Amino acid sequence: MVDALGVAVVGFGWMGRVHTQAYARVRHHYPELPLRPELVAVAEEVPGRAEEAAGRYGFATATRDWREIAADPRVHAVSVTAPNFLHREIGVAMAGAGKHLWIEKPVGLSRADAQAVADAVAEAGVQSAVGFNYRNAPAVEAARELIASGGIGRVTHIRVRLFSDYAAHPDGALTWRYERRRGGSGVLGDLASHGVDLARFLLGDITALAADTAVFVPERARPAGATAGHALASGGEPGPVENEDYVSCLLRFVSGARGVLEACRVSVGEQNNYGFEVHGSSGVLSWDFRRMNELAVGRGESYQDQPVSTVHVGPGDGEFGAFQPGAANAMGYDDLKVIEAYRFLRSVAEGKPYGATPADAVRAAAALDAMAESVTRGAWVNLPVA
Repeated sequence: MVDALGVAVVGFGWMGRVHTQAYARVRHHYPELPLRPELVAVAEEVPGRAEEAAGRYGFATATRDWREIAADPRVHAVSVTAPNFLHREIGVAMAGAGKHLWIEKPVGLSRADAQAVADAVAEAGVQSAVGFNYRNAPAVEAARELIASGGIGRVTHIRVRLFSDYAAHPDGALTWRYERRRGGSGVLGDLASHGVDLARFLLGDITALAADTAVFVPERARPAGATAGHALASGGEPGPVENEDYVSCLLRFVSGARGVLEACRVSVGEQNNYGFEVHGSSGVLSWDFRRMNELAVGRGESYQDQPVSTVHVGPGDGEFGAFQPGAANAMGYDDLKVIEAYRFLRSVAEGKPYGATPADAVRAAAALDAMAESVTRGAWVNLPVA
């Protein structure tokens, strides 16, 4: 028998829609899942947006106040896809109300915020997942297995990149993303958090780092009204950009490996140029999100002039088999969120975590805080090792 699970979504921008669609699709791909998510409620403070979402997707209730969801006994699990500055308050409240929690990264503005949510989840005894979606790509999971098995020898170094142009336009509106109080550390929380999670997922914990940051578009126009996504707002009252457009960071890992992480939100000509290259003592592998289902692998005994081949992941890799029957049939971004929804709901059903958790968010946030400290001090910063 399949049990119904009342779910709600708090914050209905693009990511709220992605979570909602993942709930709608999850049992199409995972029919064995013993829970059937039912869309009970949606909360969004922008007037009319929650009602529009309810009409389009079938939520039973629409509200502008997320507190109504915390108090709703029909709701058993909540997706928090609101802006970063609301993560801590909403996440802690939902866990305290006994709701299972699927919350987007970076889980607040700091390590303290992420830790508060993690502590609330642990105290309430609920299950929780965090939206580090890129680790769910079957090619990334295949890369992790190859590294762990010694397939490229002893890992020596990794390079992680996250370049985008979503903030490159000088007329981009001065939304919450560019304010320290509401958006936190800019591109660090937005993109570099994903980079830290990928680096840790592949190579293990980071022990120390040294970072540099920059703001390349120092002023933007304030929007006249509510915005969605990365809207333009030319002609409005100008205001300062308070957080980072760019970060570069040197990394040291527990294993002794070294790394470079670079992220930028104003990279003209780059659209979601996310990926990594991992070098080992006898091989190399690389992944590009824009070719999500491919993994470039070079290994053998040549060392010099080692050839590199493109491997198309297939049903034996990660969750690929839940979506496509054979290699080279493409998966897409939204599929990664379906995988995330499945792992979250499986956690609820079985009472144990699957996938990224608040503990991963705490570790990522600690690295982001250390990057900010490194910039201030102009020095390497050590990270505590779990």
